[in-house]
Amino acid sequence: MISPEQVQTMIQEKLSNAKVKVAGDGQHFEAIIVSPDFAGKSRVKQHQIVYAALQAELASETIHALSLKTYTPEAWQAASSAPLK
Repeated sequence: MISPEQVQTMIQEKLSNAKVKVAGDGQHFEAIIVSPDFAGKSRVKQHQIVYAALQAELASETIHALSLKTYTPEAWQAASSAPLK
């Protein structure tokens, strides 16, 4: 099993300027990622960037399911009044 904190760290290592929040039960995870690296990229491309950070864990099914919500900082500000920590 892998912890939400480990998943969060792996994403942050790939997207160094990202704000990341991950919740999950060891196999099923939900992640919110806010990164300036997403600017100008489609939602699909944004998700592919995150999947690349977790490629080994997804391939081995250490992570069985992953739900993503990705935002640029501007999109996050427009969508939410709360800062992501």
